[in-house]
Amino acid sequence: MRKILVVGGGYAGFYTAWRLEKKLRRGEAEVTVVDPRPYMTYQPFLPEVLAGSIEARHAAVSLRRHLRKTKLLAGTVTSIDHAHRTVTVRPAQGPDFAVGYDIIVVTAGATTRKFAIPGVAEQAIGMKHVEEAVAIRDRLLTAFDQAAVLEPGPQRQRLLTVTFVGGGFSGVEGFGELLSLATGLLKSYPELSPADLAFHLVEAKDRILPEVTDGPGRWVVRSLEKRGAQVHLNSQVVSAKDGHVVLSDGTEFDSELIVWTAGNAATPLVHKHTDLPVDHRGLLQVRADLRVGTETDPVPDAWGAGDDAAVPDLASPTHDVLTVPNAQHAVRQGKHLARNLLATLRGRPTKDYVHHSLGSVATLGLGRGIFQYRRIVIKGFPAWLMHRGYHVLAVPTWERKIRVLAIWLTALFYGRDIVSLASVQHPREAFVNDGYARAIAAEEEAPKVEVVESQKVATAA
Repeated sequence: MRKILVVGGGYAGFYTAWRLEKKLRRGEAEVTVVDPRPYMTYQPFLPEVLAGSIEARHAAVSLRRHLRKTKLLAGTVTSIDHAHRTVTVRPAQGPDFAVGYDIIVVTAGATTRKFAIPGVAEQAIGMKHVEEAVAIRDRLLTAFDQAAVLEPGPQRQRLLTVTFVGGGFSGVEGFGELLSLATGLLKSYPELSPADLAFHLVEAKDRILPEVTDGPGRWVVRSLEKRGAQVHLNSQVVSAKDGHVVLSDGTEFDSELIVWTAGNAATPLVHKHTDLPVDHRGLLQVRADLRVGTETDPVPDAWGAGDDAAVPDLASPTHDVLTVPNAQHAVRQGKHLARNLLATLRGRPTKDYVHHSLGSVATLGLGRGIFQYRRIVIKGFPAWLMHRGYHVLAVPTWERKIRVLAIWLTALFYGRDIVSLASVQHPREAFVNDGYARAIAAEEEAPKVEVVESQKVATAA
């Protein structure tokens, strides 16, 4: 059998392998997927995970549960040597090892774009993975608990100040959902008021949500500002050292929570560690039929799709435009790649990838959203319903659809769960050093200090 190796188990990789499983004939080919995580993250659900509207596990699709005929390797591909049809895999434990293949499908995705800004690497959290969304939510809930016992002042203000850097879809959706969660939490914290909250959205360009036109983009800004948020356009973060945020427009403030959503960058694997052709941005050079190479010079037995590939957008009226790196394209490219790969195995011609956009839809918090398809713009509650309806249909497998619907129905009657489990990030802390023991020990130490000080005064007298 021919060996098909899929590098990356994200949208494009998962759907490629899933479709191949269903369509391959017995003994026709063997499929292997290499990914360090045992699940595919459905990223459009991350803002709702962040707000507590969806359980974290329900935004993750298990690879082993749904790719039952595929061989799964838990590890990271560190290099691709297509000339010799091998890749190097680095597992979490043990030495690197080589894996051979006959056909390779590169769907390694993208990495979060970072800049050399003081304090960002130490203070900020990204929003590409489930773990990050859970950490953001837990930090906000923990900050509310800590702020509720403090008197009004700089420390309380810092705890309740949230900063999102990046005004793209993921940044705006995460910002809107977290703002919705924070304002809703005030009902359970009578010690706090709306004036204690400070939410900052920082965008380097003069507008947010580049996927929609100017009018809807301005409406989103006004909507967020009416809810108490501050949107900083044409601004960049100059420093975030020790949580003190300095913007290029001169604004300064302390922020306990900084979320970095300033776009994607080419993955180092494709950019630097492969002999496959890449373009000037470090993206995999891909033809319209998703084979690696150019129209005149295709690379045999190599395919690519998703955020790491420069896929021509044949639906665009403008020449030399690439498809937008989003879930809508990645899912469809994965399915299309599988069909074309099967066609080549069976001696049939391939078809070019062409997808006309279904429009853009974003959640801005509970009951709020924005949708645009060409000149059609829908705002508010109807757009929010459209967002939920579209994504519950788009998330793979009926098992996940039913779980998500069940959580939404429960929240309809009982509201969001507001329990913070930030302690799970340090599970041994309670075992090693109990919180009550620390508090009592500190209290016992305090009188001893006072006695010593009084003895010094008496001696001096």
